[in-house]
Amino acid sequence: MDMTRRAGAEFFGTFWLTFAGCGSAVLAAAFPALGIGFLGVALAFGLTVLTMAYSVGHISGGHFNPAVTIGLWAGKRFSAAHVIPYVIAQVAGAIVAAALLYWIASGKPGWVPGGFASNGYGDLSPGKYSMGSCFVMEVVMTFFFLMIIIGSTSKGAAVGFAGIPIGLGLTLIHLVSIPVTNTSVNPARSTGPALFGGGEYVGQLWMFWLAPIIGAVVAGLVTRWLHQAMEE
Repeated sequence: MDMTRRAGAEFFGTFWLTFAGCGSAVLAAAFPALGIGFLGVALAFGLTVLTMAYSVGHISGGHFNPAVTIGLWAGKRFSAAHVIPYVIAQVAGAIVAAALLYWIASGKPGWVPGGFASNGYGDLSPGKYSMGSCFVMEVVMTFFFLMIIIGSTSKGAAVGFAGIPIGLGLTLIHLVSIPVTNTSVNPARSTGPALFGGGEYVGQLWMFWLAPIIGAVVAGLVTRWLHQAMEE
């Protein structure tokens, strides 16, 4: 598959993750009397990955996340030459999705963006968790997300079912970490909303690149060791 199509699949997959996942938080989470709450938002994010994994995963591998791309590279499951095109496509998809979501949400009279589903620590954390707590949460959650992705797509895993544990894994991650960081584990997903959430969220964006990438790289290295015998 040529890089244009692969990058296109990553663009649309990350667009859907950001638009539908963050859209569930911005538009539906606190809707009067019928809001979907944290549980609904967590499920929405999991469903975005599940649906796109089966829709375009066969084209690009279904990363939809710079941390996943870099973690797979660290695990020797992805070419270094493809990392930058994938990350550019993913970030672009997230920004376009956030822009469209902002435009739709602003059509409601009196709408106030607030944090616009952005990620944050300290005063910008939903539960006011410290920077250290948020950093560790993002590292750990991204580590296990990559463990799930690599394990479910490894030799010996059930063929054709990887999208299910990956989608459910992302749902579980959100159920645990929304109160702490609003859940990133995905630098692209963090970047799009932050650009519309305000300068204070942009100022904290560094952590939602650094922590997920650290977690992903460590997971890539660990899974190389865990799965080495089966892959040889």
